[in-house]
Amino acid sequence: MLQAVAAGHLSPETAFEKLQQSASQSASPADGQTASQSANQTASQSVNQTDDFQQTQGYETVGDFAKIDHARTERTGFPEVIWGQDKTAAQIVEIMKVMEPRHPVVMATRVSAEKSAEIQAALPQATYFEMARICAIQPSAPLQVRPGKLSILTAGTADLPVAEEAAVTAELCGFQVTRLWDVGVAGIHRLLSNRHVIDQSDVLIVAAGMEGALPSVVAGLANCPVVAVPTSVGYGASFNGLAPLLTMLNSCATGIGVVNIDNGFGAAILAGQILRVAARVAQS
Repeated sequence: MLQAVAAGHLSPETAFEKLQQSASQSASPADGQTASQSANQTASQSVNQTDDFQQTQGYETVGDFAKIDHARTERTGFPEVIWGQDKTAAQIVEIMKVMEPRHPVVMATRVSAEKSAEIQAALPQATYFEMARICAIQPSAPLQVRPGKLSILTAGTADLPVAEEAAVTAELCGFQVTRLWDVGVAGIHRLLSNRHVIDQSDVLIVAAGMEGALPSVVAGLANCPVVAVPTSVGYGASFNGLAPLLTMLNSCATGIGVVNIDNGFGAAILAGQILRVAARVAQS
């Protein structure tokens, strides 16, 4: 039965139902055992088999609200990260407790200060990065530094929460990060006087709101990929980040990849994947 599941012919749920039906129809009670007891024992064995199958697929169920993807690091190079904004503090705590023994870093994004206080009351080992709105459990010993030079730029100070989400995510994943804030196009000399940061980088993350012009300018100067992050900073016609998103998507500068509005986390993982592949190619 489990072979059929592994081959993709049956889902785990269908397999479990068939195993239960088979147990109730064909199981014969052992000596001194009622038919009901025998069926319950067989059904229990079926549950264990299904649990074993789920474990081999790399996920673990937490309560009735989450399935933790323990195998994600093996598949993608980065662990599962908890989206904290729409979860309760209690849910985040339970997920972190399950993840902590099996992952060197456990991270929840978009966590408010109030929610983080509840999490830290239950998990004192957790650290809160206020600007980045990230709550994380870190290893006692530093992670091995991954190769590659990542720099993160912002057009303005108001873009810092998104940029710090990217920076802290990258650092928790083992990358070294150079920060360069408030170098937007309204004072382009601020960027040009820091041209060495661009020249020394292997990947650049550039966060900008308003009209979103900075990634295009940076990409025209850089000899490396640029990950552009539109932010929701701006007046009414910026449409909460839609205007800079469209600017970045329509850039005439080449070598730009654009992530979703305010998605600093996604920018960090994309930049990290670029650096991981570059390191792998260099070693081959």
